[in-house]
Amino acid sequence: MSDVKRKIGIMGGTFDPIHIGHLVTAEAVRIEYGLDKVLFIPSANPPHKQHSQVTPAIHRYIMTVMATYSNSHFYVSPIEIERPGLSYTIDTVLALIEQYGDKTEFYFITGADAVQDLPTWRNIDHLLDLCYFIAATRPGCICSLDHVIKNFGMKGRQRIQRLPTPELEISSTDIRERVRQGRSIKYIVPESVESYILKEGLYIR
Repeated sequence: MSDVKRKIGIMGGTFDPIHIGHLVTAEAVRIEYGLDKVLFIPSANPPHKQHSQVTPAIHRYIMTVMATYSNSHFYVSPIEIERPGLSYTIDTVLALIEQYGDKTEFYFITGADAVQDLPTWRNIDHLLDLCYFIAATRPGCICSLDHVIKNFGMKGRQRIQRLPTPELEISSTDIRERVRQGRSIKYIVPESVESYILKEGLYIR
């Protein structure tokens, strides 16, 4: 029996819609950390967006499948869509550990800005025991990220790591606004996602 653990990345998010920045970041982390695969997990009911209008999960799931299909290392999991209630990361990671076994290391991929909210996440201390956090950093985020890592002490230094990624100033919020204004989103999202958005009439109002 081999003692080598599988390494699986977790790319969680609302993906409303998924865009090139998500894909570039996931691929950069996959290569840097030698991940066997990256699981993209669209959030069904994100607790931090309870008072925001979020596109129905089925649309976001389909767009994520379309965007990742051409990369043989990328997979999409409906685990949060199929689970009722709010989508807490701790519940998702525990379910993935049960699914993949303890011979697997998990790497949660997120933006440095989201890492700043980690102290507010449900059962964050336990979550840091279960997986590494890889923060994709951009210029200007380093000091804030250092403060969060320091807040968690030794565990933060061991379990929260930063990885500079190509500077892609793209946001899902901006993409939705572009669609509302009738502006082009070509090359900001994969072509298949652009076609789906236009065909389904998403983000028009």
